Amino acid sequence: MSESIIIRRYQDNDLVACRDLWRELTEWHREIYEDSTIGGDQPELYFDKHLATVGTNCLWVAEHQSQVIGLVGLETRDEELFIEPLVVASDHRGKGVGSQLLEKAKLEAKQQGAKSLSVRPVTRNQRVIQFLFKQGFQTLGHIQLFIDFTQSEWKTGPKLYGCNFKF
Repeated sequence: MSESIIIRRYQDNDLVACRDLWRELTEWHREIYEDSTIGGDQPELYFDKHLATVGTNCLWVAEHQSQVIGLVGLETRDEELFIEPLVVASDHRGKGVGSQLLEKAKLEAKQQGAKSLSVRPVTRNQRVIQFLFKQGFQTLGHIQLFIDFTQSEWKTGPKLYGCNFKF
């Protein structure tokens, strides 16, 4: 299938398909965090906010048989480049689409002269973390720690520097 995938720059007529991908990503986060409130009632509209922030020149889609099946973006924050988002339609995962999108993002980051390229998957997304590791993202740069005042249930998670974290 990977030979029939086209990676191309986002176009205005991709809006609905990319909103759908954003919703799918949000629904996956809802599932792995067991929280139906993530993203609110219309999570797909967060794609519009993202688009307004990064612009169309920093987004690429994967197309298969004239259908948008994946999306990757590059976001600049404080002179650093981040991948945001990276999403592949669920029925096309495991077929090389994500790898092709990441290759495009890496190439673009290098062409822009980036010293590094970061990605921030949610901690519970173990499958994606393993995928990203295989794609070369093997250096830890930042770790975000927080205190949850809602008393939510968290899973016992990774151990780092002798500390047992939850995720």
